This record gives sequence, structure tokens and C-alpha cells, in this order.
Amino acid sequence: MSHESAVAWLARHAPDITLIDQAQSTATVAEAAATLGVEPGRIAKTLAFRVGERAMLLVTRGDARLDNAKCKSALGGRPRMLDPDETLALTGHAVGGVCPFGLATPLPILTDRSLLSFPTVFPAAGSRTSSVEIAPDRLAALVSAQWTDICKLPE
Repeated sequence: MSHESAVAWLARHAPDITLIDQAQSTATVAEAAATLGVEPGRIAKTLAFRVGERAMLLVTRGDARLDNAKCKSALGGRPRMLDPDETLALTGHAVGGVCPFGLATPLPILTDRSLLSFPTVFPAAGSRTSSVEIAPDRLAALVSAQWTDICKLPE
């Protein structure tokens, strides 16, 4: 269902976006960057986490890490990553294919400002081999995401 729900959602909301399926794993940032031939920062990873009782998604650049102090300040608490079963239950997408498209449950979606470093980024599209290429601003607008600054870049 995961891939199908993402593809159906994209077909309804952004029919001009082409699905990329390389038939090779893009489940990790390193695999996605190698498969797509781009730098790891351009992979738009989607993290599922909880702050207190509130589950949410964050789309950020592939080489960024959550900054606990920024999260606490912006979100009111420390983020706790969802386990694979809870991620699948809430998003409809298995870890390695989690994306903000075609979610099983409506969730708040955040997009980290770190994505704005690139003209286009590559989020997953519901499977461990599929993705799309999209401008960060368009990604945020399509999924009604709120921009935030809760990540830190590698040194």
C-alpha cells in the first residue's frame, strides 16, 4: 500500500512530477545518493518522531541531524524517533521509504530550512527504491508543511 498510496497522492496533487524508480535501494541516505548520483545533502530524508504525545514528520537534508536544543526550543521537548512498527502504522510507509506523500494518518509535517540550500531535493516516494525530484519550496507547499530550523549540518 505504501508505494501505491504515495503514487496515487502524487498523481492527484502533482501530476507533473515524475516518479524515479531505479530498481536499486534508496533506503538510506548513502544508498539514495549513490543510486541517484547526487550528494547526500540533496536526499530529503523524512524522519518520524514524537515530542511528548505528538507524532510528526520532519523532512530535512540527508546529511543533517536533529539538534536537541533547537527541537526543545521550537517544539517544546526532546524528539524521540518512532520505532519501525509505529512509523509504518502512522505513515503507511515502511522505514526506508517514509515520505510525506499519501500518509495513512494525517500528521503535522515540518520541513527544515536546511533543504533550501539546494534547487531540488530527492524525497522517497513510499518504497525502498522510489523517489521524486522536487524544489524544496514546492515540497513544503504540496504537503502543507511548516518551515522550521531544528537541524544541524555536519562540520
